[in-house]
Amino acid sequence: MRIATNRWPAREPVPDHEQKRLALGFLQDAWVEARHDGIDGDCLAQTALFLALAELIATYGEEPTARYAESLGLRIRNGEFSVDASRQ
Repeated sequence: MRIATNRWPAREPVPDHEQKRLALGFLQDAWVEARHDGIDGDCLAQTALFLALAELIATYGEEPTARYAESLGLRIRNGEFSVDASRQ
């Protein structure tokens, strides 16, 4: 019996901050493509929030995700998610 082996070299673990940077790039590219295809920005935003919250619930459960979501209001008011147009 022959055992299948992975011919690709093992990847080094990617640091969390690098994963977030890469994920942001992927999502920005998908966002631009969807907008180019005529998808409304508000529709994209609501769908992205739904998918993000569903993923957090699947990973952490409903109560921890609800506590996280409760903290978003203050973070929004503090400008944490505001994008400076000059940096785009």
